Amino acid sequence: MKYLYYPGCSLEGTAVEYNISTKAMMQALDVELVELEDWTCCGATSAEAIGRMIAYALPARNLVMAEQMDLDADLLVPCSACYLNLKKVEENTRTDTDLLEKINAVLSADSLRYEGKVHVRHLLDVLAHDIGPAPIVSRQAKSFSGMSIAPYYGCQCLRPFAVFDDPETPRTMEPLIAASGASVYHWQMGSKCCGASMMSTKPEVAIELVSALLAEAQGADAVVTVCPMCQMNLEAYQKRASRKIGQDLEITVLYLPQLLGLAMGLSEETVRLDLNLSVTDTFLKKLRG
Repeated sequence: MKYLYYPGCSLEGTAVEYNISTKAMMQALDVELVELEDWTCCGATSAEAIGRMIAYALPARNLVMAEQMDLDADLLVPCSACYLNLKKVEENTRTDTDLLEKINAVLSADSLRYEGKVHVRHLLDVLAHDIGPAPIVSRQAKSFSGMSIAPYYGCQCLRPFAVFDDPETPRTMEPLIAASGASVYHWQMGSKCCGASMMSTKPEVAIELVSALLAEAQGADAVVTVCPMCQMNLEAYQKRASRKIGQDLEITVLYLPQLLGLAMGLSEETVRLDLNLSVTDTFLKKLRG
């Protein structure tokens, strides 16, 4: 199995452990990732505020880079924001020829042209539908039996393009969590917004959303995410959220590849658990017990 791989900016900075654990997990699953050559920022959240065309042209340029590699492979994207930006170009240019022409007019300044030949896939989509839980179970070296894990999808991998899961009641993480030996913590907040970049612009709104998520997750041993922004908001603001509602909301927050990698026998060092901002002593005791 082979995929083109677009890490995006966050996975080379604040979410480097997501990048490292994804690569390590995929290697353990005998999946080859070929990093996209000369990739650049997808525009993240900020490009949309600057202008509609730059918000399309930035991700489109990366899709052209993927087309030029000519590997006949899907483009795997772990970051949900990057996935959304790349996916909106793929999906919207299929039906909007005027948009496609405008994007290519911008790209022509670099003698580039987007043809729409590359299929954009989220990491969770690939894990759930191409790989599935069986290879994880067959490679299981450590069971998370006795632990309860809350799947947190966030918004951007599910909306507005409901191509691999139900945005209202997502389930794709559940068989993967079960493959680790853990039980799925069933809650109603798996697809609720964490506040995303509002943590910078309207922190009072984002803290309220994060507080509600962390409060609902109490009772689980950990929350598992597939989005750098969600991970950051749920990890970095636990103390502030705890003060807001007068309740201790500390909980371990992991990336899905970290959980699956650990279950397959990868070390804490290999999945860079040391870079996570919130890993509780209680979780570590169960993990190492």
